[in-house]
Amino acid sequence: MKAIIIEDESVAAQALQSLIQEIDPEIEIVTILQTIEETVEWFEEQPQPDLVFMDIHLADGSSFAIFDKVSISCPIIFTTAYDEYALKAFEVNSIDYLLKPINKADLERALSKYKSLTAHTENASLEGLLAQMGGLKKRYKTCFLIPERDKLIPLATSNIAYIYIDTKTVKAIAMDGHTYYLNQTLDEIMAQLDPEHFFRANRQFIISRNAVKDLSVWFGNKLAVNLTVPVPEKIIVSKARVGEFKTWFAE
Repeated sequence: MKAIIIEDESVAAQALQSLIQEIDPEIEIVTILQTIEETVEWFEEQPQPDLVFMDIHLADGSSFAIFDKVSISCPIIFTTAYDEYALKAFEVNSIDYLLKPINKADLERALSKYKSLTAHTENASLEGLLAQMGGLKKRYKTCFLIPERDKLIPLATSNIAYIYIDTKTVKAIAMDGHTYYLNQTLDEIMAQLDPEHFFRANRQFIISRNAVKDLSVWFGNKLAVNLTVPVPEKIIVSKARVGEFKTWFAE
């Protein structure tokens, strides 16, 4: 099982890592991240881990801001010295909420809960795990309203082939090739789209499953995604995310 720790205090992060591995040596801590910016960049480039341990207060702000910038589809155990954020934690992917200083018994309980949930929902999505806990499935955007002169033009998400950033301008390309201009970042847009239908291929492109024509093996074990509509450049999925992309596309 692969996990990551998001914690801005090095001593606390190392203590948590030691406690995790004392409880279960089979848990591999892939990385320790300290800031919102660092975490967003990591999730944009790397496959999703099995579990995240996330401190709420980071050096550059509240970790809840991460969810506005990037899509995280794995379970999270929050860690914090404060208890006023418990309800908000369960509005995202949280399966438990641990107060600092974290003791062994509480961490064992949280890991036991995670293993119990995954044991009963093998190969299930995060929504399936949260449903067992009474969580609500997130509602995703089905339509964007695009300002165009003196009108607002509806653009159904089902009609979007891909979204990309071109010299700081974000453009949505419809299935018929028409271009629409969006006034949000790719991170903000991806957080609103259903991850079953859309995938963040790289820093420049979000692609729709319905627009994928075929795939080409690319240099360095990467993948080139070919769409049914013209694209301004090759859409490359990095080697680190090829497995995640194949899983997403084959669901």
